[in-house]
Amino acid sequence: MRAVTVTAPSSIAIADVDEPESGGSVLVKCQTVGICGTDVKVLKGAIPVAYPRVMGHEVIGEVVEAPPGSGVAAGERVLIDPASSCGHCDLCHRGRPHLCRNAGLMGREVDGVFAEYVRVPPHRVLGVPDSVSDQAGGVLQVLGTCIHAQKAVDVFPGQVAAVIGLGVSGQLMVQLLRERGVTVVGITRSEWKRELAARHGATATAAPDQAEAVLMELTDGRGPDLVVEAVGTERTLAQAIELVGIGGEVLVFGTLTGGDAGLPYYQFYFKELTLYNPRAALPGDYAAGIELAASGRLELEPIVTHTLELGEAERAFELVHDPSSLKVLMAV
Repeated sequence: MRAVTVTAPSSIAIADVDEPESGGSVLVKCQTVGICGTDVKVLKGAIPVAYPRVMGHEVIGEVVEAPPGSGVAAGERVLIDPASSCGHCDLCHRGRPHLCRNAGLMGREVDGVFAEYVRVPPHRVLGVPDSVSDQAGGVLQVLGTCIHAQKAVDVFPGQVAAVIGLGVSGQLMVQLLRERGVTVVGITRSEWKRELAARHGATATAAPDQAEAVLMELTDGRGPDLVVEAVGTERTLAQAIELVGIGGEVLVFGTLTGGDAGLPYYQFYFKELTLYNPRAALPGDYAAGIELAASGRLELEPIVTHTLELGEAERAFELVHDPSSLKVLMAV
């Protein structure tokens, strides 16, 4: 079968690989796959993998076959939970299987979903109703991780939050915070992404150099109760710490893999901040995302800017870095 593989840092190939073997698992024909920041870092070599590795972990597909009694039926449209867990380690026993010490993320520790077929255990597939479009379906996995991340923070209607970075996850964070009754300020250099965030419910938007003034005016000088860092750089994390109000919370959603710019540690101490750095998601988070998508309360389709074919993977990864892009999907 065809698959997109990374063969070395910054080296991508369309390869013929063996179809996944059976063994009490569900065979899924991949239909729509999405590129996320983790895939970009895997391709660059910033996240190490064993080469060659079939890439990707975001997928909507159709069940081809399933074990009897699994509760999964052939023809069912599904989302795949991309992370395995052992069920035996201390973290699994504490109800945190997404942090399992023996976990494997598809596209990282094990082969991923940028392929024609994939096999997973029945408990890792979740049904997706036909009312959710293919484009919206391509955003469901990252939506689940955003839902999981927001469960970590205590914000209430009437409070103020800033979201730094209005890419895919930033746009979703704006909408989820709006659903919680929070006043949201979206921050990015991109004018068209600020306009999209306003459409998605941001009360105000600002370029990074204007963010402090906008937030101080909106909060009568207190600063926001929460700042979501959705870029993944040391510079934007430092800005989050500087912007948040005393006693506030910083939610680090962007994946940092290093830096040497330094952080404002004194501000972190002086403001008695709480910093959260959530990772991955639980099955219930994905289920909540599917329910939200089906309800029509979120706008997911406008977040998808490009859909290419699987054989155009190299071009798809180039588009991820294009200023005109948000979510880039591939049809399998």
